[in-house]
Amino acid sequence: MQVLVLNSGSSSIKFQLFTMPEAKVICSGMVERIGLDNAKIKYQSEQIAIEKEEDIKNHKDGLQLIANYLMDDKIGVLQSASDISIVGHRVVHGGNTFAKTVEVTEEVKRKIKELSSLAPLHNPANLEGIIVAEEIFSQANQVAVFDTAFHQTIPVEAHKYAIPNTFLEKHNIRVYGFHGTSHKYVSEKAIDFLGIQQSKIITIHLGNGCSMTAVKNGKSIDHTLGFAPMNGLIMGTRCGDIDPAILFYMVNTLGYSLEEVNMLLQKESGMLGLTGYSDLRDIEAQAEKGNTDCKLALEMNAYRIKKYIGSYATILNGLDAIVFTAGIGENSDLMRSLVCENLDFLGIELDTEKNRIRSKETRTISLPSSRVKVLVIPTNEELEIAKQSFAVLS
Repeated sequence: MQVLVLNSGSSSIKFQLFTMPEAKVICSGMVERIGLDNAKIKYQSEQIAIEKEEDIKNHKDGLQLIANYLMDDKIGVLQSASDISIVGHRVVHGGNTFAKTVEVTEEVKRKIKELSSLAPLHNPANLEGIIVAEEIFSQANQVAVFDTAFHQTIPVEAHKYAIPNTFLEKHNIRVYGFHGTSHKYVSEKAIDFLGIQQSKIITIHLGNGCSMTAVKNGKSIDHTLGFAPMNGLIMGTRCGDIDPAILFYMVNTLGYSLEEVNMLLQKESGMLGLTGYSDLRDIEAQAEKGNTDCKLALEMNAYRIKKYIGSYATILNGLDAIVFTAGIGENSDLMRSLVCENLDFLGIELDTEKNRIRSKETRTISLPSSRVKVLVIPTNEELEIAKQSFAVLS
């Protein structure tokens, strides 16, 4: 069975085509910079790799272009659009409504649209991807996989805010959590790798967006992101944890509008606000050249992660492993080193040489004497979406 996985962002569409249940990748790629003059498509299969600029005005154009590449006589892997049996879609916010993966119906689409106010940068683009895919792959079953679903197991004492009860009861204001597809995938990989069922694991997803999850026996019990994907760790352009009193001060005393505050905290803060760079590779390079702002930002980033490691180790009442994943977590040996430094009291001892090794495989980077295993596990959200989509319709 052919399962196409789509991750529709505001200006991009990532895709992977799988055969299931074998979970074999047939091809993958992305359309990026949709609506801009230098929009492009990247397409890769076993036979060919292509990167080409195209005129891509909107998501419908982008998805049609992907379909054209998949069915091209010379490079394509499909005979027709009807070869696709399932299209699995990443949807960022499922609110309280969706605690598991579901087949898309009109009611599901209506709910996703309603929840757009909780994830205005993501849900509208996710929904657009579903609507366009229904047109192009009309014979396929459409499935929605929600980032928030994995965190629906967070207990009430962890997901409820200390504000009047009516805000939870009537308005569903609570901790939802995000990056759930990634945290679920790597935590299950870690449990298999360690060979234990009763497990206490902290998964650390570090990319442009960052989050951590306390995972007990395979279930999420706490998470750094909350009502929206904005608090917790320091991110590429988002501030992470901040005293709410600062927001009132900015509005009432400094004269900022609410819209300006929102833009500043979401788009102009985090590593970008601290250094002028949002890409950690640039920040590490500048720090190596002696840039003091970049050095401090890296230290602040690691410090925030350490705080949550200590907090979650307490909540879990012990710790079997910490797992680094996503673009920064998998590739930055410097960030992993800064995070693990001086955590020997928790039983975390990093192997410096193993930490420097680059690999796409699950690996241990802690010393044999380390009571807590330190793992690097490449995430694969697309495979997880394919697996969940296939399972729903099997």
